[in-house]
Amino acid sequence: MDITVQELKEKFENNSEFVFIDVREVWENEQFNLGGQIIPIGEFMSRIPELEPHKNNEIVVYCHSGNRSGMAKMLLESAGFSNVRNLIGGVVHWQHVYK
Repeated sequence: MDITVQELKEKFENNSEFVFIDVREVWENEQFNLGGQIIPIGEFMSRIPELEPHKNNEIVVYCHSGNRSGMAKMLLESAGFSNVRNLIGGVVHWQHVYK
């Protein structure tokens, strides 16, 4: 199940524990940063082993609009990760809702 920007904001406000991953490029993160660990989609497949300790934790992935993070979600699920959520609309939607 994916996550809305409102649900993500609630997670931040409640200090919920989850793994937060930005699959955008470094330069995109420098323009607007939500605080996730940067793993660009081009490196994502080769870096999945780094995430193995979090295989059963909630993981939220995000990008500019939700497309690249949707691919990251599918890659993680195919690698056996069970609780992966894509930020619907990405940072574009976050910026629209929380200007």
